[in-house]
Amino acid sequence: MPQARIRRIGAAAAVAVAAAFVTAIVAALPLASIGAPAAPPVAPVRPVVDDYYGTRVVDDYRYMENIADPEVQDWLKGQAQYARARLDALPGRAPLLARIHALRNGDLRRFDLQRRGARLFYQAVEPDAQLPKLYYRDGIDGAEHLLLDPGALAQGTATHYALDYYSPSWDGRYVAYGISAGGSEASVLHVIDLASGKALAEAIDRTSDSVVSWRPDSRSFFYLRYPKAGPDTSPAETEYNARTCLHLLGAPADGSADPIVFGRGVSRRVEVPEGQGTYVITAPDSGYAIAVANRNMDDNPSTLYLAPLAQVRGSNTPWRRIADVDDGVTAFRPHGSTLFFLSQKNASRFRLLATGLDHPDVRHARVVVPESAAVITGFAIAKDGLYLSRRDGALSRLARVAPGGGPLADVPLPFDGNVGGLVAGADAPGALFDVQGWVQPGRIVRFDPDRGATTDTGLLPPSTIDTSNLEAEEVFAVSYDGTRVPLSIIHRKGLALDGTHPTILRGYGSYGLALEPMFNATGVAWIERGGVLATAHLRGGGEYGEDWHRAGQLLSKPNTILDFIACGQYLVDALYTAPRLLAGLGGSAGGITAGGALTWRPDLFGVILDLVGVSDNLRSETEPNGPPNVPEFGSVKTEAGFHGLYAMSAYQHVRDGSSYPAVLFSTGANDPRVAPWQMAKMTARMQRANASGRPILLRVDFDAGHGIGSSAAQREAELADLWSFTLWQMGDPEFQPAPQP
Repeated sequence: MPQARIRRIGAAAAVAVAAAFVTAIVAALPLASIGAPAAPPVAPVRPVVDDYYGTRVVDDYRYMENIADPEVQDWLKGQAQYARARLDALPGRAPLLARIHALRNGDLRRFDLQRRGARLFYQAVEPDAQLPKLYYRDGIDGAEHLLLDPGALAQGTATHYALDYYSPSWDGRYVAYGISAGGSEASVLHVIDLASGKALAEAIDRTSDSVVSWRPDSRSFFYLRYPKAGPDTSPAETEYNARTCLHLLGAPADGSADPIVFGRGVSRRVEVPEGQGTYVITAPDSGYAIAVANRNMDDNPSTLYLAPLAQVRGSNTPWRRIADVDDGVTAFRPHGSTLFFLSQKNASRFRLLATGLDHPDVRHARVVVPESAAVITGFAIAKDGLYLSRRDGALSRLARVAPGGGPLADVPLPFDGNVGGLVAGADAPGALFDVQGWVQPGRIVRFDPDRGATTDTGLLPPSTIDTSNLEAEEVFAVSYDGTRVPLSIIHRKGLALDGTHPTILRGYGSYGLALEPMFNATGVAWIERGGVLATAHLRGGGEYGEDWHRAGQLLSKPNTILDFIACGQYLVDALYTAPRLLAGLGGSAGGITAGGALTWRPDLFGVILDLVGVSDNLRSETEPNGPPNVPEFGSVKTEAGFHGLYAMSAYQHVRDGSSYPAVLFSTGANDPRVAPWQMAKMTARMQRANASGRPILLRVDFDAGHGIGSSAAQREAELADLWSFTLWQMGDPEFQPAPQP
């Protein structure tokens, strides 16, 4: 089962929230008064009219979709310069950035743990480090060894490099890893030898989102690779329909001689459905390989194929299909001659099942853990049993069960929160995992089944941030149709409910992803000034399983937006805040949520923050990364799909002469998930339509993509911009630009 390397338009957007005490809102000052350019550049209007099943749709900025056009590039640069001037003129931005930096860099962070025998691999971010580095140690208490520092690769260049993924060999000697530049996620696969501490000659390009699976010999591995672009290659082919190759250490280092073993069109005998990528999964104790076709490299149901590992050599590999999408298999792990897997078929909150690999029968598999009120979100195999993470609303827990099934035994946790990063192996008892809460900094703990105790490993030193004055509430907002929507609210203890607190409400609601408790150190800067942070758990997410997901998908997508609006209304009605002090935040697919709030209820929000957001859903399908997202949002190729996409498209719901909140759009020039023209078109449309006088800004980072792989300095700068803009518009006196003489 792969790590969380997803190509969906959200998986990875950085969502941040911010700071300050406010007493009144002030109107935007004239542009000239803050020394900024007189106005942002105006985009020409060039209408293109489409007829969708009798509905006439006008697109005034279709030409912006040619993002490389010099005219569009000049407009983007002008917008970026204009936004930069406005934001840099805010006097509170510099001290706010310093506070963000101090909070974000106060603690050492270790994450993304993988175990091979006693050897432990992980990424770590040291205080003041720009990017995570890759480390290993022999045993939890062993000495720490640096394997890779991506920052060192950028010396002498004008860009930066990031670690996209890594996979250690089963014997722990080699590590395959992907590196990309400028937030592009365009990975090049390399291999490092721990015995020498040096990288081997391997440099295999076109390996974005690659799932690397080592064979039991620990000297060869399967990996995912996209087609080489040629003059007749469709742009979409560079984003999906990747194929799986087999590489042996010592073979040509560029992968040119590697046989293709699985993928669409590889073998006439094996039909592989259209999808974003294919990959192969192995286990050190199993003689089988499992090939996967997954539309979006995520946890949605996959098509699975099986073959004896020794026979996986090339296009003639005897793959046989063992599961279709309608079997609902979302996560799986081979163990010896058994396949354990999660399925959502006839079980919205999932079941854990098992079938033999010698004669697999997914549809009549043995039930290990039946469906219950809690959503099963993941599992790992240990020597003493199976460990399952389960979620109920926003909170999650960990349980253990025997491989043959039986009663679940809860694993004790230090506090209620979010269980993640589950690490276990069939060669050893117990489990290693991390736990954190909204106001509890993360810990990496281990469970000892012999003692029945969970202890702190010390891999994360105690936080330097005082959280004793913070508290989190779990409440419910009632949506338009009576649905109770979970809402997490974080603030300082003793908060007076008087409607005076600046509040940021974030929401996502797509792909069945849940916004689980996460300690946000920089959020302290907002709370310590009397602010409130809130997270809406919307339909379209996964808080209550697949039914909750489907209730905010396709034609039901308006539920996501209406749930978000209901949560905003709750915060106002309960006197946490007032509309002028309420900011709505969404990123990536959450741009549908933020854009819907902007266009459907502009009176409820004082500020909207839309980060690398989807806004023109009718045109998303034309992006290289568009087709894999059709099952989530729909296609204009069907009439029902058009109506669903039209309903969720903020770009199509902007109305000339309307009074809109202040808006800050943000995009990265190298974004491979949501094309930068989405935010460009939305900005142009909003700037022309808005009658409120509130600013509509477009922030562009020309050395970034979707936020994945951005450096610490880039993340901190973006956060300072978002918060400074919000505080300026909410009237915080420390963020009001001084009038120019």
